[in-house]
Amino acid sequence: MNLASTVAAPHLAATDSFIELTARERARRLLDANTFRELLGPFDRITSPWLPLQGIVCQADDGAIIARGTIDGVPAVVAAIESAFQGGSIGEVSGSKIAAALELALRDCERGKIVRPVIVFETGGVRLQEANLGLAVIAEIQAAIVALRRYVPVVGVIAGMVGCFGGMSLAAALCTRLIMTRQGRLGMNGPEVIEQEAGIEELDASDRRRIWQLIGGEQRVATGLADTLVDDDADLIAAAVRVAFAAGVPDVHRSEAVERYLSLLSEATPETVTPEAMRALFGGAWSDRDERHLDR
Repeated sequence: MNLASTVAAPHLAATDSFIELTARERARRLLDANTFRELLGPFDRITSPWLPLQGIVCQADDGAIIARGTIDGVPAVVAAIESAFQGGSIGEVSGSKIAAALELALRDCERGKIVRPVIVFETGGVRLQEANLGLAVIAEIQAAIVALRRYVPVVGVIAGMVGCFGGMSLAAALCTRLIMTRQGRLGMNGPEVIEQEAGIEELDASDRRRIWQLIGGEQRVATGLADTLVDDDADLIAAAVRVAFAAGVPDVHRSEAVERYLSLLSEATPETVTPEAMRALFGGAWSDRDERHLDR
């Protein structure tokens, strides 16, 4: 059984791009029509106290949108990160909004009221101007995901060109199911950081084709580190989110299959670590899934 699936739009011209939407509009499109209600929005003026000290203009929502509504009639919460503000980096306020939203959903689930959580990742990781505070709150997000996924699938979406890196890539890896577009990228360190620290011989950050072969959405789904590959279409991504919830909570989450992945890694050598070899090695690694193909 293999959950990895591909959701394709029939005609590119007919698609309604999810990537081009703001974080607020992404959250709105994932929820059932006319159910979007924003929590701690821009008019609440909860902004970072640290950025002005460094001469940086704040954003009124600190780059994190929290929305309540329903998904297929079931109560849901969507946390969407806005890449247009500080590259989607996570600071004390934005991270606390996400963590608190997940913790409140957890409280409801513990009381028997299921709330479906979705996280739309578009982030380079921790905000360097708030490094320690950002790292601490990312740990809170990760803990909330692990606690929450016992009751309900936690669904992650990585769609945009910023991708998902740093500590938030670990948060994405903890999600029950992960949906990606071909344009999305997922990795612990970004290409520029790898080139800077290890040299261009290790990785040429300007080689875009190679970057997507290594950490792009298609490769991540093919190697079992993400579950569903979706074309950049808002309706298709919303449909994939609903399918992910319908699949329910698995007996074993991907992040719990430590021995399985250690065994696979022991078979890899520096000479054989190529995109093609990784597909062959990891492609069948994750078996606790449903196989399905969705077409519009």
